[in-house]
Amino acid sequence: MTLLLIVEDNPINRDVLGRRLERRGFAIRFAEDGPEGVAMAKAVRPDVILMDIGLGEMDGYEATRRIKADRETADIPIIALTASAFESDRTKALAAGCDDFDTKPVDLPRLLGKIEAVIGHALS
Repeated sequence: MTLLLIVEDNPINRDVLGRRLERRGFAIRFAEDGPEGVAMAKAVRPDVILMDIGLGEMDGYEATRRIKADRETADIPIIALTASAFESDRTKALAAGCDDFDTKPVDLPRLLGKIEAVIGHALS
């Protein structure tokens, strides 16, 4: 079973995305902010991290940089999630170390394709 860590500060977004992905067979863990996301990445070693970029205390860019800078978590793929679709956001997310980028609200088939691409195999 593929384990996803969703780093999202909005409880409604966490709930909706988590339920949709659980129905698709994923195991889900949640972090509510950047520091918790960094700690959870190390503690649970998810297969993929879905990282909200617009977090409060530590934004998703900084959390991504910290996860990618740690040799224990550097190989975990991170897909940035943001409410805006500006090319500058995509460029900044990729520069921070994200492996891919998607917009919210999430288009589930598109996101599933991106998850498959970063883990390197088809999801069952």
